Amino acid sequence: METAKQDITIRLEETQTIVELTNLLTPYESDIYIVNRSGGNVIEANVKSLLGLVSLRIGNGDRVTVRAEGSDAEAALDAVVQFLT
Repeated sequence: METAKQDITIRLEETQTIVELTNLLTPYESDIYIVNRSGGNVIEANVKSLLGLVSLRIGNGDRVTVRAEGSDAEAALDAVVQFLT
């Protein structure tokens, strides 16, 4: 199984929504996770889950780790990174 990982700083525009991110990732087979370590807590959620994304409480300036696991992990990771930065 292919795995890809990257640390990023969130830079969302006001018009971007988490629903768009979830829809963007529908074609990918890989599981994609974001780990948010801000605020002294470590929260990991599956990006394909709208409820999981909401639980992350990510905002601009947060430093997170994006991890993808599966046959198209690199492409899925790139899609998430491009959307969030």
